[in-house]
Amino acid sequence: MRRLQIACLALLAAYSLAFEAQAQTDFPNKPIHIVLPYPAGGIVDNVTRVVTNKLSTILAQPIIIEPKPGANGNIAWDQVSRAKPDGYTWSFYGPALIANSRIQDGVTFSEKDYVPIGGMVWVPWVFVVHPGVPANSMKEFIDYVRANPGKLNVANGGTGSSGHLNMSIFLNATKLDLVEIQYRGQPPALMDQLAGRVEFSIASPSLVLDYIKTGKLKALGVVAKTRLAELPDVPTMSELGYPETNVVAWYGLSAPKDTPAPVVAKIVSGMNEALKDPGVRKSLEAQMTQVMEPMTPAELQALVASDTEKYAKVIKDANIRIK
Repeated sequence: MRRLQIACLALLAAYSLAFEAQAQTDFPNKPIHIVLPYPAGGIVDNVTRVVTNKLSTILAQPIIIEPKPGANGNIAWDQVSRAKPDGYTWSFYGPALIANSRIQDGVTFSEKDYVPIGGMVWVPWVFVVHPGVPANSMKEFIDYVRANPGKLNVANGGTGSSGHLNMSIFLNATKLDLVEIQYRGQPPALMDQLAGRVEFSIASPSLVLDYIKTGKLKALGVVAKTRLAELPDVPTMSELGYPETNVVAWYGLSAPKDTPAPVVAKIVSGMNEALKDPGVRKSLEAQMTQVMEPMTPAELQALVASDTEKYAKVIKDANIRIK
C-alpha cells in the first residue's frame, strides 16, 4: 500500500510538471491583465497603451489595462507582487518601483519581487532656470549658485519621483546649496517657476518645451541618451562633463518574480518586436521619449541591477524619506 501511494504521488508530480511545461509552451492562451500604478491619460498610461496595442496583436491575446493609482504606486505594485507568477498579470517598471521601499515605511514589496519583461522608452528630463537668473549655461549657473549659496530655490515636484531622484543625483554631484521647495507634482512647481518664486527645476520636456521656445524658461542641460530633437542645442549632462548625473530613467513592464523563464523570454521577444514597428516608434517619440532598443532578459536584469545601485545610493546619501 505504501509503495502504491508513493507511486501515485510520483505520477501526480510528473503530471503537474508536464502540465506546467505545456502551459508555458502554450503561453499566452488567455487575456493578459496589466495593473498600472498611475492614472489613465498620463505618460505612463499612454506609453503602455501604444506598446501593448501592438503587443496584443503579436501575442494574439487581449491585453487589458487597469489604472490603479494611489499611495505613490504602492497599491498596484503590492497587488501584482502577490499575483500568480504565470505571466498573465503585469505591472509597470520605473524608478519608483526601486525607490518606494527605500523612502517609505510599511511598503510590502521591492524591486526584488518583480522581473522585468520588457523595456519601452527612455524618459528624458531637462534642467530649466528662470530667465531672471544671470546664467545661460549649466557652468554659469553652477558658478552663480556657488557665489550665492542658499539664495536660490529649487523645486521638488514629488519626493521619490524619477525627476526628484535625478535632481538629487545632480545636487549630490555638484554640492550646490539651494533651498528645496516641495510641490505635489510638476504643474504647480512650473507655475511658481514661471512666476519667479522658484529659480531652478527639472521637468518633463513636453511640459516646458513651449516656455523654453518663448524665452520664459532657459534650458541648461538634458538627462537623456542623446540630445533631444526638439532641443538640439541643449547638451546632455554627459556632454557637459557630468556623466554620473546622466542617469536616464526608463519605463517598461514587469511581472511577479518566479514567472517562468520561457514565459519571460516570449514576452520580451514580443515587446522587442512591437518596438520595431514604425507606427509604435512614431507614437512614442511624439511623447518626447526615446525608444529603447531591443534587450534580452539578461540585459534587462543587468539594467535593473545598475539602476538599483544608483538610486539606492542617492536615496541614502540625500536621506530621501516620505513620512
